[in-house]
Amino acid sequence: MPETKRILWADDEIDLLEAHVLYLQQYGYDVIGVTNGEDAIHRVMSETFDVVLLDEHMPGMDGIETAAAIMEKRPSLPIIMITKSEEEALMDSALGGKIKDYLTKPVNPTQILVALKKVIEKTQIEQKIVTRDYLTEFRQVSQKLSEGPGWREWMDIHARLSAWEIELDRLPDEGLRNSLEGQREECNIEFSKYVEEHYEDWIWGRTDAPPLSVDVVRSFVMPRLAENKNVLFLVIDCMRADQWIAMESLLHDNFRITRDYHFSILPTATPYSRNALFSGLFPGDIEKDYPDLWKRSDEDELSSNRFERQLLDKQLRENGMFIEPEPKYVKILDPEEANNTSKKISQYFNNRLVSMVFNFVDMLGHSRSHSDVIREMLPHEAGYRSVVRAWFEHSSLRQILIAFAKQKWTVVVTSDHGSIRAQKGARVVSDREASTGLRFKYGRNLKVEKRPAIIANEPEKFRLPRRGLNAGYIFAKENYYFVYPTNYHKYLTLYKDSFLHGGCSLEEMILPVVTMEGKG
Repeated sequence: MPETKRILWADDEIDLLEAHVLYLQQYGYDVIGVTNGEDAIHRVMSETFDVVLLDEHMPGMDGIETAAAIMEKRPSLPIIMITKSEEEALMDSALGGKIKDYLTKPVNPTQILVALKKVIEKTQIEQKIVTRDYLTEFRQVSQKLSEGPGWREWMDIHARLSAWEIELDRLPDEGLRNSLEGQREECNIEFSKYVEEHYEDWIWGRTDAPPLSVDVVRSFVMPRLAENKNVLFLVIDCMRADQWIAMESLLHDNFRITRDYHFSILPTATPYSRNALFSGLFPGDIEKDYPDLWKRSDEDELSSNRFERQLLDKQLRENGMFIEPEPKYVKILDPEEANNTSKKISQYFNNRLVSMVFNFVDMLGHSRSHSDVIREMLPHEAGYRSVVRAWFEHSSLRQILIAFAKQKWTVVVTSDHGSIRAQKGARVVSDREASTGLRFKYGRNLKVEKRPAIIANEPEKFRLPRRGLNAGYIFAKENYYFVYPTNYHKYLTLYKDSFLHGGCSLEEMILPVVTMEGKG
């Protein structure tokens, strides 16, 4: 039997509202009546209530004064104000907008019942609606999977799953979250098979292909420049679709927003995918112009991504775009740089194109592996989303974007790659010179089971640079990560639950490309 909810109703004419009280009792509400604000405060301090109904106009302490006193003592107790006027703005101003609902006299019992349900049963009602809608969505995604989705359908599936992950963050239903997590895992199994089958055809233009990293500037930046718009091209390193969706609502007041998606190239790692973004070329083709680009460690971003400005300038020129004044390029690697850039942002408004790389999301993911505090803050994807949104809300980046919005610039936001929470180990054998990555590796004599990996023994077929004689690449599928046999169980445990990138998964490969028009 559901627990009886206790309602305190303060109205100097409470005796005339007996019919209303009896009506509410029929629906399981225990209504306690008082005739003035002082009694209401006393009862609130000595008893437990679920909601307070307050008449605005009472002798002595009026409703606004009573509400303020209750809020001070019991800030979590919901209050519904019953008023003779509809001047909510006046009461919002007086009470900081903390009244849960307003009803205008004369009120009938049904209105009060609906208002109480909205306040008391809001979570349960939302839960029922979300559960119903999610089960419908679950069936639709399952149907799409059974029909063998193409790349457009995969974009749609990933966008839907990401939106539902954020929706379910608000509700305490572990069962629905587990169901969604299981469906995403099933999707990643099929997605990895799909990419393995079609990737080479995409990159060689042999079939209808999704927008790839190499297409982003041509498809989303250049058309806006051709329309004589001022453009900020912003790359947020390692940002996933769900993380962007969590942040996006913080910009709705400043921009008109259109969200598209592109596929990262393989490997989904900064030296490859971000250079592809800026150059419009696959890494194997970049090697012809910058043969020493790949000679140092892939972990050395200052080395392997040091030509991004030149690569973008070259791509623009080769597509007939000669931008004057010369485009600006900014790479922001720490909060101090971000703050300094924000302070001098007006210096960039005389340009037509500004490119900016922001590194916070990637740094946060890497820091998790080395800090128990950050690991506790980011125990799973929901925690990662929450921290990224909280950072963005108070960040210099948001202030920078708002400044561009006020100047009515067009902002194109994207990511070079995403990340995935690694769950399953895959044994790999190689020689000593192989790279150390956990989601992708290159080197000679790489040996791994086919089930957890896409194997590229001939890098040229994947349009990748050859990293030594007889060297190949392997990319982890789904949520696998590569572990050497030596001390296998030690490293299996050490890296489990880490957020990694470099491999093939929805989270790493399907990335937002968001066009935002500043409102001024």
